[in-house]
Amino acid sequence: MTRRMPADVRAIAFDVNGTLTHIVTDEGLGEIFRAAAHFLTYQCIDLRRHELRDLYLGILKRQQQESAEDHPEFDAVAIWRTIISDYQTEYTRRLPAEKLAQLPLFLAELYRGVSRRRLRLYPHVRRVLDLLHTRFPLAVVTDGQSAYARAELHQVGLLDYFDPIIVSGDHGYRKPDRRLFHAAAAGMQVAPEYVLYVGNDMYRDVYGAQQAGMTTVMFDSDQGTKEYPGCVRDKIPPVRVPPESHEVLQPLDERPQDTQPDHRPDVALRLKRACKPHHHQKVSREVQELVVEEGDRCGQVLLRQKTAQNDH
Repeated sequence: MTRRMPADVRAIAFDVNGTLTHIVTDEGLGEIFRAAAHFLTYQCIDLRRHELRDLYLGILKRQQQESAEDHPEFDAVAIWRTIISDYQTEYTRRLPAEKLAQLPLFLAELYRGVSRRRLRLYPHVRRVLDLLHTRFPLAVVTDGQSAYARAELHQVGLLDYFDPIIVSGDHGYRKPDRRLFHAAAAGMQVAPEYVLYVGNDMYRDVYGAQQAGMTTVMFDSDQGTKEYPGCVRDKIPPVRVPPESHEVLQPLDERPQDTQPDHRPDVALRLKRACKPHHHQKVSREVQELVVEEGDRCGQVLLRQKTAQNDH
């Protein structure tokens, strides 16, 4: 079952992790708190790693319990600020004020850096964004902490594509809260009904964006929840293809073998044609189809990679 997708798209917003970037973290890694505890000894705060872990998780849980939000977001920097405040010594208090003020942020970054195992773009992401951002305002709506969300976008070279960048940690609540999606639309100066939202999680992304009034594309990556009761994918209406574009817009399985996902020169051509100043409705539909198809192609690439790994 699907919802019918409107044709008039004036801006596009994206989820990040699991949609644009393939990120793997291990939040339960003991090395995280070992490294943090060792660092804190140089500030004369003496905590064993298991003590530090229990403190961190306890404060995080308390933050969420005390929040009035339906989908509360934690504040990693505030957690470390509380730990430092509660366990600082006279030596700690004599540290330069600027250094002391930066310690919570540094520890939040350290936590993320040690826990991260992989961070890279999914196939074809940059190629699609290169042409979309010349035609549409682009935004990001992501669940994460300001301590690292923007830095990770910078690390993979995507930071400058998006304005605004909406990070849940700045607001105190997470997706699917519709206010995050509304903030993205407002930042692009476009009403939500004219925004196409691309995400990989049926609950946090698709359901949340639909509740905010946006049209959605479900990017079926190897991460995220794929079903949510009562939530259905949006359906793209048929695309009227000009005769000269017929070959370019052929389905993947009807194309010559040398234009399969890993060796495809036609993505840029398709986007250039889709973004030419011809009828706006046709533009929107072609871009919508392209975004969906690129997600499907990426899924095929990932499946082949996973199959190859299993064979070895």
